[in-house]
Amino acid sequence: MPSRPTAFLVAGVCAFVGAVQLTRGFGAQANVILGVVLGLFVLAFLTWAARDQSLNMLGMLQSTLLRSVPITFGALCGVLCERSGVVNIAIEGMLLAAAFTGSIVGSVAHNLFVGLLGGAAVGALLAWALAALAIRYRMDQIIAGTVINLFALGITGFLSARVLEPYQSLNNPGRFQPISIPGLSKLPLVGPVLFDENLFVYLMFAIIALTYIGLYYTRWGLRVRAVGEHPKAADTVGIKVLFTRYRNVILGGVVAGIGGAYFTLGSVGRFDQDMTAGRGFIGLAAMIVGRWNPLGAFAAALLFGFADSLQTKLSILQVPIPSEFLLMAPYLLTILVVAGLGKRARPPAADGKPYVKE
Repeated sequence: MPSRPTAFLVAGVCAFVGAVQLTRGFGAQANVILGVVLGLFVLAFLTWAARDQSLNMLGMLQSTLLRSVPITFGALCGVLCERSGVVNIAIEGMLLAAAFTGSIVGSVAHNLFVGLLGGAAVGALLAWALAALAIRYRMDQIIAGTVINLFALGITGFLSARVLEPYQSLNNPGRFQPISIPGLSKLPLVGPVLFDENLFVYLMFAIIALTYIGLYYTRWGLRVRAVGEHPKAADTVGIKVLFTRYRNVILGGVVAGIGGAYFTLGSVGRFDQDMTAGRGFIGLAAMIVGRWNPLGAFAAALLFGFADSLQTKLSILQVPIPSEFLLMAPYLLTILVVAGLGKRARPPAADGKPYVKE
């Protein structure tokens, strides 16, 4: 694509869209218009960055989806927890501990599925610890999550230096290979992106669908949302508030554990210290931007995954932007998006508030 004509064309389209928006006023469609303009800006920017070179957009879309996987799992964990009224900022620690456990268990058992189960189990264990501190002992939920994050960071760093470095065989589990779905993987554009991926991508889509349907179309979801909005009223009609919160937090831990196992069993095939690199906190941001909705959280995770993929592609293209700024791109975008869109999001009314049964 020619750089200069593309830039002029995009500028003209943006000017036209802006004029239409000014004449109609800034109503409910303002966010849609803003998204279109930002998308066109990204297209023009990529055309400029890849001038006299090549940029495979299909490969970038695949990279965006893969980089959004752990963020999506983290966001879904947050949705399950906070919809029931428990704030979970321990997602980062759950991802990191599950990545470590998945690598060791998968290496010892010589079975990737056993490693995946080990990661999910550790996520559930840490979630149970968070639930006990926050629900039973009514500890401040932010502090409880911070304690778990620091514990996971410290214990994985210590064991990595003392166990994984001298015994490399314990840190070589292998990776899940892509699974092509016959027929669908041959579809143009969407086929290679959606239907020729590894197990974690398919698990992600399944959990998104199950979480959305469960929260909005089942009795279980109605009770969870009732507990997160008005636990006292839910208690008066016979809903077990504390049990519901325990169950949802542990379910969220299982989801975070699967997301953590992705780092070692679905991505790089080994554990490295602090390899999650803040993806749990970005998952929290995706949950807030997505307004505690599984589909919205996934859409936000794709946005952050795109920013992560973009900084990698730009470094390969050697654009005249300092590498430090490129590495900051996903985190800067997180701050900007949460500051711009997160302030409009309304959390569940009882989110973060301990419930004392009368």
